[in-house]
Amino acid sequence: MSNSFTPEQLIRSEILSLSAYHVPPATGMIKLDAMENPYPLPLQLRKDIAGLAENASINRYPDASASALKQILRRNLGISDEMAILLGNGSDEIIQMIAMAVAKPGAVLMSVEPAFVMFRMIATFASIQYVGVPLKKDFNLDLEAMLTAIEKHQPAVIFLAYPNNPTGNLFDADAILQILAASSGIVVIDEAYHAFADTSMIHQLDRFANVLLMRTLSKVGLAGLRLGLLIGRTQWLQHFEKIRLPYNIGTMTQLIAESVLHHTDILSQQAEAIKVERTKVSNYLSALEGTEVFPSSANFILFRIKNADKVFQSLKQRCILIKNLNGTHPSLENCLRVTVGTPEENTQFCKALHTIISEIA
Repeated sequence: MSNSFTPEQLIRSEILSLSAYHVPPATGMIKLDAMENPYPLPLQLRKDIAGLAENASINRYPDASASALKQILRRNLGISDEMAILLGNGSDEIIQMIAMAVAKPGAVLMSVEPAFVMFRMIATFASIQYVGVPLKKDFNLDLEAMLTAIEKHQPAVIFLAYPNNPTGNLFDADAILQILAASSGIVVIDEAYHAFADTSMIHQLDRFANVLLMRTLSKVGLAGLRLGLLIGRTQWLQHFEKIRLPYNIGTMTQLIAESVLHHTDILSQQAEAIKVERTKVSNYLSALEGTEVFPSSANFILFRIKNADKVFQSLKQRCILIKNLNGTHPSLENCLRVTVGTPEENTQFCKALHTIISEIA
């Protein structure tokens, strides 16, 4: 008889109680559930990228510092020489590095609720206490509650998404500044949807020593590369670099990102097209009876609708996949989130939704 331990005996209880991050299969679906850019890169650029693979030294480890890529990012994003850059395998890895670095006994990682689910999940991975401060009913910051929670918990790190996911809205800039001023720990501004928001907190890096800015290339059309970056003062990033796994940014990711970043006009044009479609879809949803649409500065739209679960399943039966947020948080009751797709995809979604609502009624 074996006397080996079972998973339940060895694995931490808080990990056993988690559910894995679920990514539903999307083969054959109109995929509007993951905040991806629906537009492919132009054919010539794709051919250029294909040529990179021919000469890539994939028998060698990648450049561990990704120095060439960082130079292009610094130039394109207007990052001053006083600031350091840390790269991650998507923003998720960067969040995990930060959480692991500050996870002293009794330390607190804070965010708002609802927010990006990985803030809470990674806090669990890193064994750091998580505190989520509820947003107001309209999903704006509850500044008084935030300042009270900061004073009470003295968080080691606060994550604020700007715009927020899954709600899509931009928090009041003055309220964020008050949070920055009140925080003695790190404040990370997650600007994953910056390309669709027409605003940024990047200028606050010079003003506040404890502010870090996080970006990703996933939402602007390079989700398959899994490239995130953190911008901030060397006094912070030099320690997070110690946690970064060696060679975490692969050779092809570096080469493709460098190539595409020489053509940021293409990404900008696609972002503008998405913003135009966002307005059209939002207006359409707002005109539907019984639908509450929340303002979005991202590439997705959150809306509340009766019988959300049934609507979601009916869309899925019509091969249209969006995100069902009903049951994920009390304030998201009967809420669905749709990513802005191509004009054709958006038209099919809107027509299908209109039909489903008519059938349910």
